[in-house]
Amino acid sequence: MRIAGTFYFDHFRSGALFEQRTVPNLIVNTGYAAVAGLIIQTGSTSPFSYLAIGQSTQAAASTDIALYSEITTGGGERSLATLSRVTTDVTNDTPQLAKTFTFTTTGTFAITEAAVFASSSSGATMLCRQIFAAINVVATDTLNLTYKLDLD
Repeated sequence: MRIAGTFYFDHFRSGALFEQRTVPNLIVNTGYAAVAGLIIQTGSTSPFSYLAIGQSTQAAASTDIALYSEITTGGGERSLATLSRVTTDVTNDTPQLAKTFTFTTTGTFAITEAAVFASSSSGATMLCRQIFAAINVVATDTLNLTYKLDLD
């Protein structure tokens, strides 16, 4: 089985679509182990249901266990996603996580990393991480982040 994930970003400013991005991600070692445990219901990993964003450009590596500079204020905090299954190849074969971040900070965040986690707590098991060119958000911007995990 091949597991591949993709982040989809829709950035809105003043209520209008400002930019869109599609970013493939890296499934990390702890993510592979957790998925195996979830399939056979062993281990202590909770389902992956949280999306997080950050501001680091440290390259993604299979040994990553956290974002390098996770945003924890101003509307960019790690959040429980809306969970669903969508169809890629056969009915309901793709888990999907979706979250809208609404920024309240008076400054600017240069979002350059994203990840999926099993809980909201620090040290939670990470499924995947990726870096990308900055998405610059300011107060009142919204960022719709959708993550799809394609299981082939």
